[in-house]
Amino acid sequence: MDNDKEVEALLTLIEDPDTEVFEAVSNRIISYGTPIIADLENLWENTIDNNVQERIELLIHRLHFTSLKNDFTEWSHAPHHDLIPGALLVAKLLYPDLHTGKIIQDIERLRRNIWIELNNYLTPLEQVNVITSILYNYFGLKGSLGEKRIPNEFLISHIIESKKNQSGNGVLYLLLTELLDVPVRLLPIPNQFVLAYFKSKTESDPEKLHLNIEFFIDPTLGQVFTHNDLYNYFNRISLAVKPDYFRPQSNKEVIIKLLQDIGTCYLSDDKLYLLKEIEELIDILRR
Repeated sequence: MDNDKEVEALLTLIEDPDTEVFEAVSNRIISYGTPIIADLENLWENTIDNNVQERIELLIHRLHFTSLKNDFTEWSHAPHHDLIPGALLVAKLLYPDLHTGKIIQDIERLRRNIWIELNNYLTPLEQVNVITSILYNYFGLKGSLGEKRIPNEFLISHIIESKKNQSGNGVLYLLLTELLDVPVRLLPIPNQFVLAYFKSKTESDPEKLHLNIEFFIDPTLGQVFTHNDLYNYFNRISLAVKPDYFRPQSNKEVIIKLLQDIGTCYLSDDKLYLLKEIEELIDILRR
């Protein structure tokens, strides 16, 4: 009962013109967590003042983002960093009320279709050809169209619909190979989302990391390419080859890369607050 009275009083004070009062009220509202969002939405629907509505929208956004940071912290500190929940958390950055059930069902359907075609007698290249055929021929995954970067196309929830973004395609490819226990990993090559098929026996010598890799995959269209192809690319863009470019990335690093790529969509002044939030999430994962 006391909480109900306090919430009612706080909601009344949202329209207070004093910025210090509003900040104090905001912090107290945020402390209630996401359960108070329903009250805020009800207030928004019954308010005609645009300024008050903007304040309510800001509060709802802050509540969602505070909850998201807590979820990222929990995922980051978990003993295992499965890629599906990490990718779904990234989607909730833009769609906090995202329902994940259908997305997981779609991913499971793809996994099952690929699994039926795989067997222990296939070579690494044959395994990848099976995955590529189902993803790009049957499912219809395709490359990005044009240079415009659209945030939605990076999200696992929308990749299944839009099917056309290198980073988004790459995350879908990685989470499927993780579920299928196929040793495909992301490489830290600058400005690209390049995947590699890793051998079972690995070299630990930093200068020989490239020997751990059978071949490379561009998830834009699922194309396979060789070491020579990659070296030719490095030469074409005048990029010195570093041994670390052949080090497999962890799932945390995959999610960091995905967040960084989404961040390039928010470099304009009116979107810088989203870029700041993305940087906060990246900091959580790096701790």
